Amino acid sequence: MLSINMDDVIKVVSSIKGHLIALGVVILLAVAVMIACRKMKKSKKYLIRWQAGLGLVLAAAIIVNLILTGPMYTMVSLATGGGKVSEENVVSATALCEDIAEEGIVLLDNQGTLPLAKNSKLNVFGWASTNPCYGGTGSGALSDAYPTVTLLEGLTNAGFELNSALSDFYTSYRADRPVVGMWSQDWTLPEPEAASYSSELLEQAKAFSDTALIVITRVGGEGADLPTDVSQVTYDAGHSYNDFEPGEHYLQLSRTEEDMVDLVCDNFDNVVVVYNGANAMELGWVKEHSEIKSVVWCAGTGQSGFNALGSILCGDVNPSGRTIDTFVYDLTQTPTWNNFGSFNYTNMTEFEMPASQFSGAVTPGFVNYVENIYVGYKFYETAAAEGLIDYDKTVIYPFGHGLSYTTFTQEIDSVTEAEGRLSVQVTVTNTGSVEGREVVQLYVDPPYTNGGLEKASANLIAADKTGLLAPGASETVTLEFDLEDLASYDAYGKGCYVLEQGDYVLSANADSHTVLDAETYTVNAEIVYDEDNKRDSDAVAAVNEFGFAEGEVTYLSRADGFANYAEATAAPASYELGAAYKATFYNNSNWKPEDFNDPEDVAPTTGAKNGLKLADMVGVAYDDPQWDTFLDQLTVSDMDTLIALGGYQSAEVPSIGKMQAVDCDGPASINNNFTKQGSIGFPSAVMIAATWNEDLAYDFGESIGKMADDMGVSGWYAPAMNIHRSAFAGRNFEYYSEDGMLSGIMAASAVRGAQDQGVYAFMKHFALNDQESKRTEMLCTWSTEQAIREIYLKPFEMCVKDADCHAVMSSFNYIGTTYAGSCPELLIDVLRGEWGFVGMVLTDYYGVYGYQDSDRLIRNGGDFCLVNYDTETNHLTDTTSATALVSARQACKNILYTVANSRAYYADNLNAGMPGWEKVMIGVDVVLFVGLAAVELLVVKQGYAKRKEEEDQA
Repeated sequence: MLSINMDDVIKVVSSIKGHLIALGVVILLAVAVMIACRKMKKSKKYLIRWQAGLGLVLAAAIIVNLILTGPMYTMVSLATGGGKVSEENVVSATALCEDIAEEGIVLLDNQGTLPLAKNSKLNVFGWASTNPCYGGTGSGALSDAYPTVTLLEGLTNAGFELNSALSDFYTSYRADRPVVGMWSQDWTLPEPEAASYSSELLEQAKAFSDTALIVITRVGGEGADLPTDVSQVTYDAGHSYNDFEPGEHYLQLSRTEEDMVDLVCDNFDNVVVVYNGANAMELGWVKEHSEIKSVVWCAGTGQSGFNALGSILCGDVNPSGRTIDTFVYDLTQTPTWNNFGSFNYTNMTEFEMPASQFSGAVTPGFVNYVENIYVGYKFYETAAAEGLIDYDKTVIYPFGHGLSYTTFTQEIDSVTEAEGRLSVQVTVTNTGSVEGREVVQLYVDPPYTNGGLEKASANLIAADKTGLLAPGASETVTLEFDLEDLASYDAYGKGCYVLEQGDYVLSANADSHTVLDAETYTVNAEIVYDEDNKRDSDAVAAVNEFGFAEGEVTYLSRADGFANYAEATAAPASYELGAAYKATFYNNSNWKPEDFNDPEDVAPTTGAKNGLKLADMVGVAYDDPQWDTFLDQLTVSDMDTLIALGGYQSAEVPSIGKMQAVDCDGPASINNNFTKQGSIGFPSAVMIAATWNEDLAYDFGESIGKMADDMGVSGWYAPAMNIHRSAFAGRNFEYYSEDGMLSGIMAASAVRGAQDQGVYAFMKHFALNDQESKRTEMLCTWSTEQAIREIYLKPFEMCVKDADCHAVMSSFNYIGTTYAGSCPELLIDVLRGEWGFVGMVLTDYYGVYGYQDSDRLIRNGGDFCLVNYDTETNHLTDTTSATALVSARQACKNILYTVANSRAYYADNLNAGMPGWEKVMIGVDVVLFVGLAAVELLVVKQGYAKRKEEEDQA
């Protein structure tokens, strides 16, 4: 999601240019009148000049009022509204930030070095120690309104005495490094050359402490993926990328980092590594140095989370985090490596869009999700089971991996089924010497027939976390899930979900690869969830919808031990879109609303005087007939306003008592880009997911809701839950995991927390928006129906079904050849139809980009545009056809229903009057016109006096 910037201002100026031209004409006329009256009698000159001057003032006042009540009204309202977060909520949120980090920092390796002795001395190496990662860049960046605890401060606050000579060395080494803004991408890693470390500095460090901590950091952000060949990246500030050899990527060590690690390991026997970043970096190098005894993964910590790092390193907190992605030795050998990034079609030039304020001229591109359902650990576990890979040489840290300072056992006590719901009880016992928390991960290995329905051998099905267990203490954790959750989607056979007959092995695991205990649940007969036997969680049966998105792609199959692996995962062989698919491609060059009108639609009533206000609709059921009576009151102009101007708000509609409701950016905080007020920044979604604690995720959403209420904000552009399909996706820090189930558990909990405070959460980006490259450039995303449903839609489905989410932000990309924000199969058939979603769907930022069009939007399940000024296509062009009016009315109902049932319409928040700035403007108008009238009378009176004087002189 983009944020307000100078481009927005340019747009606003262009939208009011008619008013400015009118003002210019008035000025020219006034000047012309004054010049023309030079030779008139003094009394006439006096009178005409004054009249022209008064007219000019009056014209200026009218223009200002037109601007403030027209295109600028929304921005002025946003900029002058809202409030600050209360000190009470700031304090509690800051404490929660540390709680999340305490459970979200992951101990990857430990050979007894950690925890370090309390109040001990510590050498901290690595330039990144003075420039750590708190989150990421873009709309998900932290607010600068609150102080951050630095990595070094976090260590000091925990009692460590740090070698200041080292931190001073790093600080001075690149003191001139350019400061990057929230939208900047800076891939430089200014690690000092090994030769820069003087012998005096190293000897002083060894004398200071025998322990060294190395910090390696990587930062990603919105708008660009991490470079897969850093040597090809240009940087306009004059800094080079010589640290990387050609072909080397950003998630491996640079040359100077390698040299620094070697230097530290040559001089210290006890080395701890902290990887500070959200993207799953290549960490095989830690195994190459015997001196590296411990490895810690610390993703973006938010404002205060580095305090937790210090607490974990000194043992005040026992780590309990688990990885949310699979860490592999070689990222170039992943199934996605050849099919991630920027690919342009070569036969789509007729759809080229000219350069705009947001991008240069672009043609449609594509990305092939060739790996099918085998994303992340689902591939590695299955490939190992099939003998395709040597697991230990491929995976360094499995999904769900994490160590503790104590030890645990897990035993499955029972597996029971009642009324279609399975319950698994697992007893966890702390067998070590210190208290700690343990994560219970339940996986299913389903029956698989060679060449049959695609299935991974390991699938997370449920998870939970224990409380704090003392040594010797036990806790029984109950994990529950629906029997239907074991089903797989059979796109090529039954065309629906199918639970095949056979044995389903349920295992309590330490991670995706390490089974601790297992039990078998047997399905005695196949269950087909078709139209005659829908899943209990569905409103209507889930049937094939996305065949159009499969394209002409070879997808990875488990058949014969992944026999087609090389073919399926190869780089694209063709850059041409097939003729049949090309015929279904639309952007703003070839889509016309009149071509998609339904002759059977009947135009609804508009502009009725039924006396209902939106406050009267609070709590009224969505299907109550009273909504029709209420909606009859909307004029076409009202509907157009609600649909067109949905950026950071839903617009005010005075005729029905709809006040402006403010929405703000997320996902790690809630920030108003107009008032510049915001909340503290929480740890990144990656760290929240790494807690494996849905209660903390709920607390996070609840805290966001409370702070939003303080700020007068009703909508939160979050949580973001796209999938970590590739470690190189720039926005992975905003998304939870490579796994749809874990993502859904965390996201649904956050949604519940926010909505319990009356704040509607816009789950985003819906859907398949899993990379930044070409995301706004008509990116055609190709995938199988099974993968779309089981992997990419899973967390969204859970947010609707488990958290009753009422708001969605659609994504920039195309699904197949259909823009996701106007995809009826996604937004109507699946979201509203199958899942039973009731609420509103907003676009991602409405930069137009050559394919966003409000007429197309409302006809296909979208509701409004994320923009607050006029663009070429956010206002409806078809305002007369029955189809347009029916679609617009439905979109407005979705918006109004959602807002009416939010905190915006809580009794204490109802705004009984107009905004204060508007009252001031009216006051100024009254004073101005009274003053003008008084001056007019005085001018006329003096004009007559001068005329009489001239007549007397004559």
